[in-house]
Amino acid sequence: MATSTINTAATSSGTSLSTDVYNRVQKTMSAQNGVATKLNTALKADQTKLSGLGQLKSALSAFQTLAASLSGSGLSTSASVSAKSVLTASSSGAAKAGTYALDIKQLAQGQFLTSDAFAASDSKLGSGAVTTVKIDFGTASAKGFTINGSASSKAITIDSSNNTLDGIAAALKAAGVDAKVVKDEDGKYALALTGASGAANSMRISVSGDAALKSLLSFDPDGTQKLKQGAAAGDAVLTVGDKQITSASNTLDKAIAGLTLKLTGTGKTEVTVTQDASQIGNNLKSFVSAYNELNKKLQALQKGDLKGDTALNQAVSQFNTLLRSGGGVSQSALATAGLGQDANGNLVLDDKKLQAALKTDAGAVSKLFTNEGRGLADLLATQAGSLTGDSSVLKRETTQVSKEITSINAKRASLSKALTAQATALAALYSAQAQTGSGSAINGAAGSAGTLFDMLG
Repeated sequence: MATSTINTAATSSGTSLSTDVYNRVQKTMSAQNGVATKLNTALKADQTKLSGLGQLKSALSAFQTLAASLSGSGLSTSASVSAKSVLTASSSGAAKAGTYALDIKQLAQGQFLTSDAFAASDSKLGSGAVTTVKIDFGTASAKGFTINGSASSKAITIDSSNNTLDGIAAALKAAGVDAKVVKDEDGKYALALTGASGAANSMRISVSGDAALKSLLSFDPDGTQKLKQGAAAGDAVLTVGDKQITSASNTLDKAIAGLTLKLTGTGKTEVTVTQDASQIGNNLKSFVSAYNELNKKLQALQKGDLKGDTALNQAVSQFNTLLRSGGGVSQSALATAGLGQDANGNLVLDDKKLQAALKTDAGAVSKLFTNEGRGLADLLATQAGSLTGDSSVLKRETTQVSKEITSINAKRASLSKALTAQATALAALYSAQAQTGSGSAINGAAGSAGTLFDMLG
């Protein structure tokens, strides 16, 4: 950091430093390198830890998703889709075997609004007078705008401190509105707002205060529209058999009992649900594979980015305890079904034992893993969820490390500013001494009030 600061000092003074002056400045400031090195080391350590925590959360979430999908009768159920470009389907719960005809007529989408375009995103707009922007949410129709009682209105204040496109976007985003500044093909900038999906999430925007901002941001579905609407808010519309369904989201978990549908396009498709004992074995193998992938990741993090980390150690300990005890599930029954654990903590599935157990009582095997929240897969999914929840150690650690990174970056910026000022003063003083032939500023000239650092304060 110090050498860069010296170069910056030379640039800011508009002069080139002689080799002698440069070396004297570098020597005087070398003591500062320790502080910079400590900050850089701390920053690198925190960034490494934050990356590791992110990997831990991702691994836990991926496993939880797979394990949770086996809940209910999902262990013995599979779902296939004839037109994969239209939707994906996953079984969970009481999915019944059969073929279901679906016709997706419309996808759910959010309203999209844009403002007039400007040459710059940071140019001042209006007079800077205090202005209130209020956003109501509801359904826009030919009958008028109907307020959505479950969606709270948003209000932001614009004044001389934030009356730019960038400032307005930041204020809206802070209030929970998806807003950003976009650049068009002509190189101009505009404000863009995207509402939540669903017809009941249309926006009505009223502005009181500065006339220029009112002319820029107002949008009334029944009246004046200064913002331009690129897309209207809408629900997903589909039929399952002869039943029509609407949804504010493109993810539906009640259209077909026991299935989760994720709509990706419009058109017709068939979803076929199969339920048989052979599917239990296939899903158990997927479950075991998913857990072993998680265990592999946990062990890698223990040896690398999260060595000795509390959140990681908690995850490893809780999973091992649950698997050793069975969490209330009979260990002997699990062993009879072919499930065991090796020395590395990986799950091992003996296929011969599994097939024999399935032949004897497939339903009993299924209940070992998914049984109204009490099966092994249920318990492991719940455990993974709690380890990534808002009150988890992982969440607290991630928040704390993020704050530390922000603090260190602020200290680095402050140090860089201070060092640049110091280097500039040193360069100027040493250059002047070189021209006048005065005494050493490093050791302090005879009769001086003190050292150079004393003079600089």
